[in-house]
Amino acid sequence: MTKLGEVLSRVRPEVREQRPYKVGVPIGDIVVKLNQNESPFDLPEELKVAVFAGWGEIAFNRYPAEQPDDLAELIASNIGWDPEGIIIGNGSNELTYALGMTFIAAGSRVVLPRPMFSFYERVVHVYGGEVVPVAPLESLGFNTDGILTAIQRIGPSMVVITSPNNPTGLVLPLTELRTIAEASPGLVLIDEAYIEFSDEPSMLTLLSNFPNVILLRTFSKAFGLAGSRLGYLVGHPDLMGEIMKIRPPFMIDRFTACVTKLLLEHQQLIHDRVMLIRSGTHGLIKGLQEIEGMRVLAGQANFVTFRPPCDGEELFMALAERGVLVRNMSGYPELRGFLRVSAGAPAENRIFLQALTQAIL
Repeated sequence: MTKLGEVLSRVRPEVREQRPYKVGVPIGDIVVKLNQNESPFDLPEELKVAVFAGWGEIAFNRYPAEQPDDLAELIASNIGWDPEGIIIGNGSNELTYALGMTFIAAGSRVVLPRPMFSFYERVVHVYGGEVVPVAPLESLGFNTDGILTAIQRIGPSMVVITSPNNPTGLVLPLTELRTIAEASPGLVLIDEAYIEFSDEPSMLTLLSNFPNVILLRTFSKAFGLAGSRLGYLVGHPDLMGEIMKIRPPFMIDRFTACVTKLLLEHQQLIHDRVMLIRSGTHGLIKGLQEIEGMRVLAGQANFVTFRPPCDGEELFMALAERGVLVRNMSGYPELRGFLRVSAGAPAENRIFLQALTQAIL
């Protein structure tokens, strides 16, 4: 009989070197959950009723569409793009793997500014690529000159920019994104998961001039659909056609498609909620800045990253003991001692600031 060790030895070394992606959560009674950049607003009850009414008419024994073309057309009409240039996925993370499968081979070099959402580094390694990190400025903002130097030096297969950046919330101006796109011989992936919260224009405004650029977007943040998992890519139709060659069929279930289509018909609701979240973020920034010794990254996302004047890990646990869950960012070398708080509903933001003041004092 084959031994387990013999089977495990056949797992690709790039996979065995990884660890499962998990968000550490303290044990205890959490009253306010502000650790995963989620929207604080659930789907309104009347929309839930409409979703489930439509869901009752669907045949569960039939496959959904191989690709949700009707949803792609609806998204395209909302953003002003060719539906052939849109690929919908089961969350943006799943699409990131599709991009890795398409563009990253053993030895491919990928430029990743730091700090950046750790999932990208994981995907590069899983496909055998080489990460070329670019350190941030002292402000923890993007080092555009460093990115351009790396591009000129190695001619990478891919450059990844997350703007607004997770985990800092800081943005890269559109003019600098354009410069990077012009300099890059390979793909430039711009993750715009938080673009709805930003004052800086989307790269979508220039996308028709750059066939080497793909935008990655999600319905998890501004649209509040983190629980139903839907993301999409935007790019040149020919480039999307290549990615489609490796896309499995039936990736989007009918329920997710139904919820998304319904929500896209209520743009004013989304706009109003984004304004509330932005107001909440500004309030958190102001409240944090009023605390002596606090370093606050005043970003343009739905969260705020900050370094307290005390031990960050101890403060993280002290907040959890008070029922407030934030994110410990010390896993990023550049962010040791930092915490991150998502903008919640107004009452949740007040509870966080009160708990923070008590915990620091």
